[in-house]
Amino acid sequence: MTTHIHQAWELAKQRFAAVGVDADEALRQLDRLPVSMHCWQGDDVAGFENPQGGLTGGIQATGNYPGKARNADELRADLEQAMRLIPGPKRLNLHAIYREADAPVARNEIKPQHFENWVAWARKQQLGLDFNPSCFSHPLSADGFTLSHANPEIRQFWIEHCQASRRVSAYFGEQLGTPSVMNIWIPDGMKDMPVDRLAPRQRLLSALDEVISEKLNPAHHIDAVESKLFGIGAESYTVGSNEFCLGYAASRQTALCLDAGHFHPTEVISDKISSAMLYVPRLLLHVSRPVRWDSDHVVLLDDETQAIASEIIRHDLFDRVHIGLDFFDASINRIAAWVIGTRNMKKALLRALLEPTALLRQLEREGDYTGRLALLEEQKSLPWQAVWEMYCQQHDAPADAAWLTAVRHYEQHVLSKR
Repeated sequence: MTTHIHQAWELAKQRFAAVGVDADEALRQLDRLPVSMHCWQGDDVAGFENPQGGLTGGIQATGNYPGKARNADELRADLEQAMRLIPGPKRLNLHAIYREADAPVARNEIKPQHFENWVAWARKQQLGLDFNPSCFSHPLSADGFTLSHANPEIRQFWIEHCQASRRVSAYFGEQLGTPSVMNIWIPDGMKDMPVDRLAPRQRLLSALDEVISEKLNPAHHIDAVESKLFGIGAESYTVGSNEFCLGYAASRQTALCLDAGHFHPTEVISDKISSAMLYVPRLLLHVSRPVRWDSDHVVLLDDETQAIASEIIRHDLFDRVHIGLDFFDASINRIAAWVIGTRNMKKALLRALLEPTALLRQLEREGDYTGRLALLEEQKSLPWQAVWEMYCQQHDAPADAAWLTAVRHYEQHVLSKR
């Protein structure tokens, strides 16, 4: 198998060189692009605060596949198994509800010490960590409002939770030597049409300003805000809309999070990247797969995933775009879901790096749209798979579907005993 991979690799390099693409350089560039895996795929967004509690805030994990992680040790073991099967650099994205404490801790009182085990583990695994306050699935979010709540005491609770989360995030960055991107998403909205759309947004604006008022070292921590079109129970009005979050990120110079499932069914985030980058310093991408709504299906190597990757590579956004994943499918093996989705994101990035972009730009400048279309289509058939297999071999990861055998073995010997 190794011989076949090397033979295919040598031929592929020649094919790509013929259109001006250096395949060796593409692999070096791919190692500059870590993908932040999301911890919540492993346990259906339950967390460790109250694992038996139900999800609220428009979040829904469907399915009952056996073997989900029940505690932090199991979740870390599952992540290690998945990461062994995914080549190249990775990060881990944590939510506040994944803290570890001997006694109950209110969300507005979380501290770095509640995540020390995660930091020690990340250091051992050579991973960066990202973070999120958890403004859902809590008694004080039961009526659908958090940072925009009309009750000042409830609103203050969520402000304090986000402030505490920023300090945890900065701790991650300080300890691990790579900035933690902390994303603020809230479920605030209404099921039916509101009369006053302005006041909640005024309260959210003020609350976010209070949240980010403490100056933190940007080498350790990056703030991001995430919009949403609608959620279950917030079908008619979402306080943190796209316009709100884009305006906030542009005016406060925070990062803007674009989630692939948070827009109208005919909208795609790939087309928004180049516009948003004109106004905000950084983007955080939540790559997901919506099926008719924000259903958070496992990421495929489909047209939109490829378009997202191509926008990052074509415009050299390596240092301004942070790539995260956001899906949670409880109907299939959860480790397989991680592996499939993350490998697909990395494949899309590799295919973008192997695109003959310089030649395509030249054809476009010259007005040769016939040549542009012809080359765009023909390059899809170039042997990128051989380059992917070499990349997997370089990182000691399975080059093909052989990874599924390892997942099946882990399921039989570990997951089935839970």
